[in-house]
Amino acid sequence: MRVLKRDLRGEEGEIALLPESLDDLWHLRHLVERGDLVFALTQRKLPAIADKARPEKMERKTVRLGVRVEDVEFHMYSNWLRLHGRIVSGMDVGSYHTLNIEVGTDLSILKYHWRPDLLARIDDAVKESQRPKVVLALVEEGEATIGILRQFGVQMAAEIRMSSGKGGGEDGRSSFMREVAGAIDKTAQDGAEVILAGPGFAKDDLKKVIDATYPDLAERIALDDASSIGRSGFQEVLRRGAVKSVLESSRIAREARLIEELFREIATDGRAAYGPEEVRKATNYGAVEILLVLDDLARRGGMDDIMRDVGDARGRVVIFSSEFEPGDRLASLGGVAALLRFKIA
Repeated sequence: MRVLKRDLRGEEGEIALLPESLDDLWHLRHLVERGDLVFALTQRKLPAIADKARPEKMERKTVRLGVRVEDVEFHMYSNWLRLHGRIVSGMDVGSYHTLNIEVGTDLSILKYHWRPDLLARIDDAVKESQRPKVVLALVEEGEATIGILRQFGVQMAAEIRMSSGKGGGEDGRSSFMREVAGAIDKTAQDGAEVILAGPGFAKDDLKKVIDATYPDLAERIALDDASSIGRSGFQEVLRRGAVKSVLESSRIAREARLIEELFREIATDGRAAYGPEEVRKATNYGAVEILLVLDDLARRGGMDDIMRDVGDARGRVVIFSSEFEPGDRLASLGGVAALLRFKIA
């Protein structure tokens, strides 16, 4: 994410952003809210001037419109964000229009209230965009899954199974290993770091194939253990903190560590609070060290006062993604929880 302009007067004002990745579109999904005014270049149908004899004929023209947002849709697998609302600036004021925001589409967001967590999200997006991509490759005998670590979780990139048809036995296994090695190399372009994990010795054999076939990729691979493959294996690798130098600062790994710490404190009746009532009480005591809030709950605005009070008391606010397992666990506690400086009655 690139910040092109920041013009704030207190909590009100305009921030212009340029999304540079799928991660950035996901961030924008949570930055743009109902009631915001968003300006962007877009396509609008206009009558064809050169064909006055056929006034019903329309042509598309690129225009810059300001839309008062009423609905936000994020389509991860289509790589675009849709912002729908009424036009308040530009042509056809009063009509409805949908802004299709893609990677490389700059937009200006005007808000009456830029909450601290929203500004922190922009800062996080800028920092994350400067870090190398991380690929998680999990392999066991005859099956492999490859994922890309995004700021919202792990995006599945490939699932490969060894054919049960002709070419079985050792020849089939060798072919499978070469196919997986090629898929990892394709996914890990542009210098991405790779964590190769899985049960048994398949990962070690795959590493030998990569060493011999893709020497540049081999230098970026770190081996780790995992008891399974697939999404549960991805989560296990993240939870274990594999290759800390790579994952230490990643958003989803941080969420996984915090949720584990929270549940440990809850299990021992320690320094933790969860649910809106308990967290509000802890906030009033100035006891909140780290506030954990689910992104969907933050978007609805119900936690604004608590987040502001925690920030004023020098506490940290961490917004959890609802699209990955740590967010699911936080949702089971009411969507908000806190790690405390001291235990309260």
